[in-house]
Amino acid sequence: MRCKSFVSPLILLITGITLLTGCGRGGTSSGRVEELAVTVSVESEWPWWRGPQGNGVAIGNAPTQWSANDSVRWKVDIPGRGHGSPVVCGNAVYLATADDDKQTQSVLAVDRTNGSILWQTQVHEGNFPATRELHPKGTNANGTIACDGKQIFTAFLNDREIIATALLPDGSLAWQESLGNFNSKFGYAASPLIYKSAVIFAADNRGGGHLSALDRKTGETIWRVRRPAIATYSSPIIAHVGGVDQLLLSGCEKVESFDPETGEKNWSCRGTAEATCGTIVWDDNHIFASGGYPQNETICIDAKGKRVWSNRRKAYEPSMLLYDGALYCATDTGIVYCWDAASGKEHWSKRLAGSSFSASLVVAGGLIYAANASGTTIVFRADTTGYNEIAKNKLGNDAFASPAICDGLVYLRVGEKRNGRQEVLYCIEGASGVSSFNDK
Repeated sequence: MRCKSFVSPLILLITGITLLTGCGRGGTSSGRVEELAVTVSVESEWPWWRGPQGNGVAIGNAPTQWSANDSVRWKVDIPGRGHGSPVVCGNAVYLATADDDKQTQSVLAVDRTNGSILWQTQVHEGNFPATRELHPKGTNANGTIACDGKQIFTAFLNDREIIATALLPDGSLAWQESLGNFNSKFGYAASPLIYKSAVIFAADNRGGGHLSALDRKTGETIWRVRRPAIATYSSPIIAHVGGVDQLLLSGCEKVESFDPETGEKNWSCRGTAEATCGTIVWDDNHIFASGGYPQNETICIDAKGKRVWSNRRKAYEPSMLLYDGALYCATDTGIVYCWDAASGKEHWSKRLAGSSFSASLVVAGGLIYAANASGTTIVFRADTTGYNEIAKNKLGNDAFASPAICDGLVYLRVGEKRNGRQEVLYCIEGASGVSSFNDK
């Protein structure tokens, strides 16, 4: 493992377990995650992938109807391109982005109240993967940022390695570490995960995958797990299942559980597919995963890794949603299934408008938000009795990033055609234009 040098930041101020030491930092790894507070608000922030609870469930209600000319609190053009969701933490919205022409990968901070760009920090320049090493739909900034209230964490594929970076709230560098080599088939997609004193990164690839926990303050490696040499794309998640915290990850034709404090494997259950993209969802006693390529399977597993039920449907790119005892699955081709979570029985299925879906389902106030690849967000009721559509809302010409919903606002990252493609971040408000965050 070698350290990467940090590119001088462009900051635009506008207002098997292997224990390793951190690269070039000396000392020895403890091999165990320790207690450390995370200073984020569940009620008013969306601080990482799939929201504060890690499951796509927002707190409170959200707007249901909007357009480019209605219910827009603010919008801002975003340089470059990325598929990561907006992250809302403190007074800022954070995005990872990549400029393919300039070959730069950056983190961007946008003022939460008015949409002005606070800063842009260039993390890497040059050394992009070849076009043949990316999926045609992918970008060089696919992952969603994670924020613990004090630092901003991201990882990019650059120079055939996965490089983890931590920034401070002003955009300056806290630390940067190489996680190891990455043999790219379709690029890198996983998002970082915060747990106690660690930030956890998955990097499954056909050169030999790895799952690593780094100290949030220093970047030193706490523990590292080897994974198979298979290209797969899901993000890890922490779930409290069966009375304990479990680190869960799908892909490589299995669902696996690890102890998030040590990296030790709890169990492995064969299922889903060789390649998966979606993030696992769960309840108190069960785990639900879906994928992928080339196999099709959705599976329910108990807290100890035993199969409960399965079917031959799949959500490949979008993550599923578990809400009020029902499991909602959106396929890449736009069919939504509603299953009873306990038994797997199908309540209903419905083909939504639009033929392609990449974004994951999000729910707020009992309403599910599904953004299709052409920029239309469909809002329907979370209801086991049948499909009940509330609204269709069009913004831009494409949308691959999942919506972020917090504090009564919806944040959408879309692409618009303007002499080419321009990425835009929208903040959508309700009719009253009031949120509890306001301008504090």
